[in-house]
Amino acid sequence: MKRTHPGQLRSIVAANIRRFRKARGISQQDFALEIEMDRTYFGGVERGERNVSVDNIERIANGLGVPASELLCDLEGDGARKKKSEAP
Repeated sequence: MKRTHPGQLRSIVAANIRRFRKARGISQQDFALEIEMDRTYFGGVERGERNVSVDNIERIANGLGVPASELLCDLEGDGARKKKSEAP
């Protein structure tokens, strides 16, 4: 099983949420309202700053119309976006 670095899965989830939300053509604010989640909390989740619960992953996935597992997959194959401290 491939090991992830601390925070890497959170970054993967964040990147996937952003990608699916943008594909729907909806703003962070409008999406947060739609799923009845605090806008600032959702923004933090999407930036990878918040440690999101399984319940909230499910809530977000339902709002995006995708299985929760789609938010956990590293579709970009590189650990999603790198943290600023890891950038060259």
